[in-house]
Amino acid sequence: MKVNLTCCSAQHPAAHASAAPALKHLSLGLAQGEQVAIIGPSGAGKTTLLQVMACALKPTEGKLLLDQRDPWRLSRPALQRLRGQLFLAPQVPPLPPRQRVITAVLAGLLPGMGLWASLSNLLYPRHLELAEAALARFDLADKLFDRVDRLSGGERQRVGLARLVVANAKLLLVDEPLSALDPERARQACESLTTVAREQHATLVATLHHVEMALQHFPRIIGLRDGELAFDLPAAQVTPERLQALYAQHLHELTGPAREPLDLPAAPVLPAVMHCR
Repeated sequence: MKVNLTCCSAQHPAAHASAAPALKHLSLGLAQGEQVAIIGPSGAGKTTLLQVMACALKPTEGKLLLDQRDPWRLSRPALQRLRGQLFLAPQVPPLPPRQRVITAVLAGLLPGMGLWASLSNLLYPRHLELAEAALARFDLADKLFDRVDRLSGGERQRVGLARLVVANAKLLLVDEPLSALDPERARQACESLTTVAREQHATLVATLHHVEMALQHFPRIIGLRDGELAFDLPAAQVTPERLQALYAQHLHELTGPAREPLDLPAAPVLPAVMHCR
């Protein structure tokens, strides 16, 4: 899917009405099948940019075009169909704790299902081989029938990425997919994401705090700072000097670990006290 933003500004959904825009007059274009990493310090507007691309947040100024269509000028049914071709993977995947992993992964198929098929799949999951193959890409095939609340933080994050595999969307938008993973799992996740996008001929946009992973796995790097475009370059042209300028006053995010790895064994689940009404 092609993506074009022209002078787009946007406000963070949780921001006060008088707050400065999270994105400021941003213009950029993505070709069909491109793989792009977005980097920048905390508060740069990376997540807001993904939400705009996902048609989850309407720009306050400027225009977004997806395959030459303005999503905010479409009818409601047409907008819903367009959203069905997009996949936004948040940093913390919305996985119900008591849900089985297979059901969580196959939720990626829901936009293409009718109501009765969705309900049937919730009660009696089909496409077992599809879910298992998606989990295998992230070394989680043995967790197929586990409950989500039995998983570690890193495993839950990888289940969210496996859902992306089965969605078969045209535009994959991934927010901080490595924040709960150790270095080896992070490398594996990056390789799997880029491979899936290439196999499905999808456009991939990922926000990353792990700058070294972005430079190793993505051919194009977009640097954001204070909601504005700092640079848009091939990875080979992103020099240490550019990174120092991008992360000025935030150098700890560049030189240190972006997040504390959370891919730890799950804590034992204690019996819950249930109160019936």
